[in-house]
Amino acid sequence: MNPSSSTTGGAGSDDNTSIRRNSNRPKYSRFTQQELPACKPILTPKWVISVFLLVGIVFIPIGVVSLLASRDVVEIVDRYDSVCVPLNSTDDKIGFITNSSIDKTCVRTLTVPKRMKQPIYVYYQLENYYQNHRRYVKSRSDQQLKSASKRDATGSCDPEDRVNGLPIVPCGLIAWSLFNDTYNFTVNNNQLLNVNKNGIAWKSDIDHKFGKDVFPLNFQTGPLIGGGQLKNESLDKQEDLIVWMRTAALPTFRKLYGKIEVDLEAGDTINVTLLNNYNTYSFDGKKKLVLSTTSWIGGKNDFLGIAYLTVGGLCFFLAMAFTVVYLVKPRQLGDPTYLSWNRNPGGN
Repeated sequence: MNPSSSTTGGAGSDDNTSIRRNSNRPKYSRFTQQELPACKPILTPKWVISVFLLVGIVFIPIGVVSLLASRDVVEIVDRYDSVCVPLNSTDDKIGFITNSSIDKTCVRTLTVPKRMKQPIYVYYQLENYYQNHRRYVKSRSDQQLKSASKRDATGSCDPEDRVNGLPIVPCGLIAWSLFNDTYNFTVNNNQLLNVNKNGIAWKSDIDHKFGKDVFPLNFQTGPLIGGGQLKNESLDKQEDLIVWMRTAALPTFRKLYGKIEVDLEAGDTINVTLLNNYNTYSFDGKKKLVLSTTSWIGGKNDFLGIAYLTVGGLCFFLAMAFTVVYLVKPRQLGDPTYLSWNRNPGGN
């Protein structure tokens, strides 16, 4: 072997290795080498105590105000599914609710505990009702609801997609199971309380999800009737349906039925004449009628106020505990000037 060739080849190999090594090296900058100025706080006891104290001072008043606002909401809740069954049908509630020849009228009497300022929101509350079931949620056709030209788009509506070969509008299990209990109110035995059912649905749903040219077709005409009937008008005007079609995430939920737009005084007696039509007995569900006012924070819900009070109280307790520990048994802290980034800020 020629020594000169070997030497030349070795030098060339070293040059190639050096070129590859240099080509893989990133271009130097303070950013890529993480040498930019940075804030590196030292959590001293004074800082920790101050932060906990600040959170407590801010959160506790917010919790108190939120809790008081929730307590100002007046709410009447009446469960009626069990009491609106005749005594001779208590052993066969399913037979009672599915027999269309039996009168389902029921009268309930409610007493107003405190003055209720308008608007008074009327809700129906269902329990043990899983609207979030995957098959139930998917059984609808948004294309069909939005445009009359898509009335045959029932592919996702099984099993309530067609009847006698004709499309059902609106199709699907959600629309088929529309809530159909009704409520009529009088106060002090003679004064009729009108329930305004306009404006109970989300405006975005009315404008963008339900078409002005879509009308009910072949709805609830199959062998098995699920829930309520629809009026012969466009779907964007049928707000009961629009409210129902916005499915709930939890098995216990409320949906808006309407609004009472007069004040009710403490001690007023409300007579409710309702039709107990909706079948919740097949799955051990519960039905409740809810009358509620609102505050700036919404409906009656103590959770937000309790959560703020809990977090604020815990932070305040920790601030006091750390203060006592710091005063009784202080700990000598190191000098931060000896930290490497303080001795050599440039990192070189």
